[in-house]
Amino acid sequence: MPLDVFIALVVFANVMAFTPGPNNIMLTASGVNFGFSRTIPHLLGIDFGFIVLLAAFAGGLGVLFATVPALQLVLKIAGAGYMLWLAWKVATARPARDGDDAPGRPMTFLQAAAFQFVNPKAVVAALSGVAVYMRPGHELYDFSIVLVVFAVATMLWTATWAGFGVAVRKTLTNPTHARIFNVAMAALLVISILPMVI
Repeated sequence: MPLDVFIALVVFANVMAFTPGPNNIMLTASGVNFGFSRTIPHLLGIDFGFIVLLAAFAGGLGVLFATVPALQLVLKIAGAGYMLWLAWKVATARPARDGDDAPGRPMTFLQAAAFQFVNPKAVVAALSGVAVYMRPGHELYDFSIVLVVFAVATMLWTATWAGFGVAVRKTLTNPTHARIFNVAMAALLVISILPMVI
């Protein structure tokens, strides 16, 4: 892979992984409500699910989406519905007090992994990563580089967003402030649906 293409890939992967989106919003809320250790399965599920999604697009899932446009509509409806349900769960979550576990539970590894297939930002990142950075005749070599770059960027930034939630948790000991934070995170999650619907 030429150096300029590699640099562009690294920048693209980090921008997609760092910028706010459904995964990062939910990880921040989970860090606030459940702490870092209870958020680790959610974090690892995102990383694993995205890698599987990337491999699926490299293996031809993108062609299926292009040839059957109805699948795009199904993805939009399923993704929007699930994200609205997640927004409700975030808005109504009660954060833990020091030393206590929050009522409810964070997203599991499998839930987070499966969510990547209806997460519009993850789908766009995976499809773009495969379409733009895999050269004809160099698919296997380029895919291995794309996979490693996205895996590292995703792991770095998902952990950062979960850690940010944990850092913010200390300032949200007041239940009213915690409720405002959770409702704000839920609203951001709903807003992140708009580009997909439009």
